[in-house]
Amino acid sequence: MQDTPPISFDNLEVAFASKSNLALRKMYWMFATLNSPFLSKLGMSLANVAFKLHLPIKGILKKTMFGHFCGGENIQDSIHACNSLSKYGVQSILDLSVEGKGDEMSFDATTEEIYQTLVESAKTSYMPFGVFKVTGLGDYRIMEKMQAKQTLTTEEEAAFTRLETRIDRLCKAAHDLELKILVDAEESWFQDIIDSLAYRAMEKYNKEKCVVYNTYQMYRHDSLARLKKAHQAAVEGGYLFGAKPVRGAYMEKERSRAKALGYQDPIQPSKEATDKDYDVAIRYCVEQGVHVVCATHNEESCLKLTSSMSSLGIDPSTDRVYFSQLYGMSDTISFNLSKAGYRVVKYVPYGPVEKVMPYLSRRAAENSSIAGQSSREFELVQKEMARRNRLKKNI
Repeated sequence: MQDTPPISFDNLEVAFASKSNLALRKMYWMFATLNSPFLSKLGMSLANVAFKLHLPIKGILKKTMFGHFCGGENIQDSIHACNSLSKYGVQSILDLSVEGKGDEMSFDATTEEIYQTLVESAKTSYMPFGVFKVTGLGDYRIMEKMQAKQTLTTEEEAAFTRLETRIDRLCKAAHDLELKILVDAEESWFQDIIDSLAYRAMEKYNKEKCVVYNTYQMYRHDSLARLKKAHQAAVEGGYLFGAKPVRGAYMEKERSRAKALGYQDPIQPSKEATDKDYDVAIRYCVEQGVHVVCATHNEESCLKLTSSMSSLGIDPSTDRVYFSQLYGMSDTISFNLSKAGYRVVKYVPYGPVEKVMPYLSRRAAENSSIAGQSSREFELVQKEMARRNRLKKNI
């Protein structure tokens, strides 16, 4: 293996290579707004009100928040965004980010839409993954009852069988189309059922290649043990194990429910504990031959993984290790890792503007609250604009 070049996430020329001067200016004003929690929250609230009043706000959002964080309103629009990323070596995952109505018709429609993302992804060389949330395919209340060891009605048993069929359809399609597919993590009170569905799919489709990956939210204090146990079961069962450790997305809801119902809080005692378990999980996966997606916007975690790969003699281009970030975020990580030869995939959310507002609201809140995320993005954009201005003056 050739020596890999040192990684620097401060190389702004690489990070913003795909952005025109106009695009940078748009990013500047957007992150300036997101940098203020008050303005960010106010803006999203006004946008939601405007949609309810049928005001013509769609065009504005497509040029600002939606255009930055989403690939498009449909699959074909989003493929254009994915194609643009591919020119810089960054791959993509089409991610349907529309919250369904929660009925059987909605579940069938979501399954069909995700199936189509797989079909279209297979036509390219730069969209290696599909992804789905189990609650988009079936009723979470049934899974909650099952995890609580409650008896299902005949109708609920039939509904759960339909959920299993939908999951199998998507995993089989990924297998047959020579893609990979990620099963998202969700709330702890029915995550055990999601895990069992993912492991069943792994056992069926991960014989020759790693097709199905399960997700582990490392802010849960039991996630590291769960991941290791699942890997050992895969070894014993003779199938490949795919894991996507994340820090997590439901912490406040988890803590509130645990307190309200009087059971042990499933959340780590501190962010430091979460960070530690995250990095241990990634290191474990790399050392044990697990197929892993390192999904994080944390620069230090990414650097630790590149260091582990180097010390273990793992080629950056291996398809056993992927790095992943969200579209419109942490380009300095994504583009610099790709430039250095590592495999990087961006989650590219898509859907009708008015229907992805919950997703955009979460991104706005995340950028405003997570340890200076928007401040970091804003600072980098400012530095790149200054760098380009200096170059212009020196010409």
